[in-house]
Amino acid sequence: MISKEVTVVNTVGLHARPATYFIQKASSFESSVWVASGSRRANAKSLLGVLSLGISKGAALTIIADGPDEKEALDALCELILTGLND
Repeated sequence: MISKEVTVVNTVGLHARPATYFIQKASSFESSVWVASGSRRANAKSLLGVLSLGISKGAALTIIADGPDEKEALDALCELILTGLND
């Protein structure tokens, strides 16, 4: 299991369309992937879970991956967050 903290840079945070991009990318990996914000954690492959975290611009979040392609999953999802989720 590996994890990394990143800061959300896009203007609307992880809501609606950006969350969908994030979930689609997370779902492309075999590993289990979680996203944590504060003391709350959600399955990164679940739209309702990710939206329930209410992640806004400037929020620090931790991406956690566990499985056979965990490094690739973590790298890809961090890159997606840091490039603005197609903002």
